[in-house]
Amino acid sequence: MLLYLPLNLIMNDIRKLISAIPSSTATKEELRLILSLIDLSSLEGKDNEKSISILCEKAKKFETAAVCVYPTLVATAKKNLNGTKIKIASVAGAFPSGQLPLNLRIEEVKYAISEGADEIDMVISRGKFLEENFNVVSEEISAFKKTCEGKILKVILETGELESIGNIRKASEIAIDAGADFIKTSTGKTSVNATLESVCAMLLTIKDSGKKVGIKPSGGITDGETAVKYLRLTEKILGSGWLKPELFRFGASRLADSIFTMLHI
Repeated sequence: MLLYLPLNLIMNDIRKLISAIPSSTATKEELRLILSLIDLSSLEGKDNEKSISILCEKAKKFETAAVCVYPTLVATAKKNLNGTKIKIASVAGAFPSGQLPLNLRIEEVKYAISEGADEIDMVISRGKFLEENFNVVSEEISAFKKTCEGKILKVILETGELESIGNIRKASEIAIDAGADFIKTSTGKTSVNATLESVCAMLLTIKDSGKKVGIKPSGGITDGETAVKYLRLTEKILGSGWLKPELFRFGASRLADSIFTMLHI
C-alpha cells in the first residue's frame, strides 16, 4: 500500500493530484450537487431549541443531506425534520476532544441514537494515536461501530492534530479497518481544518482499501469555489460514483448560504 512508501513519494503523488484539479469556475450543476452533500452543522455552546429549529428550516430550504447537532438537540432536529429525507447526524463520544473514558463516550452515543440520530460523528483519541497505541484506537472505533449498528458511523481523524501526512494515512487505514462508514477530516474546533493535502491522503487510503467508505471534508470550507476542488479531487481519485450523499459529505455551517447565493445571483 502507498502508506508504506517513503513520505516524499506520497507527497509527490499528492502534489500531482492536487495540481491536476481543474481550475475552472464551479458550474451550477456542481454547486447544486455540493448543496445536496452538506451536513448543515451547528455545534456551538449557545445552541438551543430555537436555533436548531431555524437550522432545520434552512436545511429543508437548501435540501441538504443532513443536519449535524449535539446529542441534546437531536430530538429537536427530529421533530423539525419529520417527514423529510434529511438525515440527523450527531457528534458524540466526547466531541471534540475525545477525552473521556470509553464507557462514558459509548453512553453518549447510545443517548444520541435513542433521541433519534441516524448518523454518529465520533472523534478518535489523538493522544493514544500519537503514542502509537494503534490497537487501542482501533478497538475504540470498533466499539463505536458495534454501538451504532444500523446507523452510519463517521470517524473524525482531526487531521490538523496528527502532525504528518503519514499519520493521516495510518489513522485513515485504522478507521477503515475498524468499520468506519465515513472518514472525516476535522471537528472544526482546531486551528487547522480540512486541507486538500489531508483529504487527498484520505482518499488514497480509501482507494487502496478497496472498500466503499465515504469521505467528509469538514471545517473551513465556506464557499463554492473551495468546495468544488474537494469534489473534483474525489472524482479524480475514486470516480464519479463517490459523488453522492451515501459516500460524500461536507461538514459546514456557512457553505450552504454561500452556495445558495451563488445559484441565485
